[in-house]
Amino acid sequence: MTNTHPYSTLTPERVMDAIEALGFFCDARIFPLNSYENRVYQVGIEDEQPIIAKFYRPGRWSAESIREEHAFLLELAANDVPVVAPLQFEGETLFFADPFWFALFPRRGGHAPELASFDDLELIGRWLGRLHQTGSAKAFKHRPKFRGVADLDQAAEAVLSSGLMPNDYREVYQSLHRDLSALVKDRYSPDQFRTLRLHGDMHSGNLLLRDEQLYLVDFDDCMQGPAMQDIWMLLSGQRDEQLAQLDAIREGYEMFRPFPRQELSGIEVLRTVRVMKHAAWLCQRWEDPAFPAAFPWFESHRFWSEHILTLREQQAALISEPLYLPG
Repeated sequence: MTNTHPYSTLTPERVMDAIEALGFFCDARIFPLNSYENRVYQVGIEDEQPIIAKFYRPGRWSAESIREEHAFLLELAANDVPVVAPLQFEGETLFFADPFWFALFPRRGGHAPELASFDDLELIGRWLGRLHQTGSAKAFKHRPKFRGVADLDQAAEAVLSSGLMPNDYREVYQSLHRDLSALVKDRYSPDQFRTLRLHGDMHSGNLLLRDEQLYLVDFDDCMQGPAMQDIWMLLSGQRDEQLAQLDAIREGYEMFRPFPRQELSGIEVLRTVRVMKHAAWLCQRWEDPAFPAAFPWFESHRFWSEHILTLREQQAALISEPLYLPG
């Protein structure tokens, strides 16, 4: 079967042509990096350090929304927040190689921090406080905004319309979606918490630690939302473990701004939306050959059975007592 996805045309030659059009001389060493949504490469440059080239998925973001992401990164870097900002050429950071928008970044190495370490969590909290302090200065105009139940409903529509869910699970999924929507609507309204510019996908894979320097990377999902969106994904384990982790993050965060205790009640709403959006994301990307190759279990009964179980667990979590930090 012929691969007609746009990424099938992104050959090493096209990658080098796009980069050399900006004045670089590639040495033909091109290494694909781990990225499913976009295509990201480390590209060797003659007599210079390699650079990172990011080719955005066609049709996902507008040029305005990508430029807004880049402007946020440059603003953070100017405020000494450790991010990897795009390289600028005559003031521009975004370029076009039909049909791809692309950007270049300096290379940064490192490893994921130990989220079991309270010292690392305190450091992460410190940089999140700095990030959110900058993020609160103004609002995004073109990036997505967290919408609570509207995000949940959109995710369910994407799953149910994809044809990828086995028929055995459709009825129970629809029932769970109705129940979860009612719970989320009851526990979160778009105007309930102040929103700010966020990273949006703050898991350990998007944190790089090297020589005690922590970098916050991959702002591809940056968004307007509650501060807790960048905090809850760092938590794991039982309730007492999560409270201890939150306290370590809070200690660093409060060096720069008040910790959003009032948003702790929204953690399970944020988690529920992410669980449903992740399944929807896989459904929406299934025509990209990279996805069936990377997630071969997605069409199996086992995945959907476990997904239904996870949604039931979220249903229980939404009616349980939320995490609480005194103060």
